[in-house]
Amino acid sequence: MKFIETKLKGAYVIEPELLEDERGFFTRAFCQKEFEAHGMNPRLVQGNISYNKLKGTLRGMHYQVTPMAETKLIRCTKGAIFDVIVDLRPESPTYCQWVEVELNADNHRMLYIPEGFAHGYQAMEDETEIFYLVSEFYSPENERGVRWDDPVFGIRWPLNTKIISKKDKNYPLISQINMMC
Repeated sequence: MKFIETKLKGAYVIEPELLEDERGFFTRAFCQKEFEAHGMNPRLVQGNISYNKLKGTLRGMHYQVTPMAETKLIRCTKGAIFDVIVDLRPESPTYCQWVEVELNADNHRMLYIPEGFAHGYQAMEDETEIFYLVSEFYSPENERGVRWDDPVFGIRWPLNTKIISKKDKNYPLISQINMMC
């Protein structure tokens, strides 16, 4: 696996090293030792699948707070997504900055998202599916979110948003949750 740190410290794009032959390919998607060597949390307790019927569907921006703050390892298994993370760690030099990564079934890339980041994505194709692993169990009382269209972040989503949940649409702006950027 090739670990490429993004401009947001601790967040990595992981590119698999494909071992190919006439059958297809083999690659590792996770290695506890390699994750630890890069200072990444190797604890993964739950796997989730998210399916999106229509191109333009937007999910986010989600995170969980302490004591259930979570890291995520995201991979698109069908279709393509425009994946976005926002650094919400007040002590970080990249606080309130964001990066995007295209994850799709063909590039096999993964995105490692450390604790303290909001995460969201937009489906770039119909019938898109992602698989992700998390370091903590889902905890409704620790679930939080910020608005996907918060002008403070200025995320440039590539498509018009066709579908977004009522909950995601109604998350507060960053300024409304006592976090100033």
